[in-house]
Amino acid sequence: MAKITLKGNPIHTSGKLPKVGKKAPKFSLIKSDLSKAKLKDFKGSKLILNIFPSLDTGTCAASVRKFNEEASKLENTKVLCISRDLPFAQARFCGAEGLENVITLSDFVSGKFGKKYGLLVKDGPLANLLSRVIIIIDEEGIVTYTQQVQEISEEPNYEDALKAL
Repeated sequence: MAKITLKGNPIHTSGKLPKVGKKAPKFSLIKSDLSKAKLKDFKGSKLILNIFPSLDTGTCAASVRKFNEEASKLENTKVLCISRDLPFAQARFCGAEGLENVITLSDFVSGKFGKKYGLLVKDGPLANLLSRVIIIIDEEGIVTYTQQVQEISEEPNYEDALKAL
């Protein structure tokens, strides 16, 4: 369980992030067209999992914009922006912002992704949303980098995450 903060107030997550050097846990998330996306669908590509509570916050929206900008410069890399927002809200946000280099995925149905990856917020005002995390997965499905943002209202360290590719 990670101890993180929201505006300085302690909150907790459901477990520990996947270990660097190990296979990434399988997942099934919902795309904006309501079809399913599974980890195996992305085999052969490097993945940046940009995970956050909700696109309806300035910090979360900023991270999606930043990774959208960076994604266009990356070879053989897909950026998956994951939250518990409804797929319709994710599609609306990306459409309004003109974001075409990221893939939004939702964990709204069951929260299994957040539990399996150990990043579901357990308490406080963001309970049952996802904490702010970056996970890099290589072409073979191995976790090569993780970053749990300690203060959930702050942006991730983009530079460190991108260097890990």
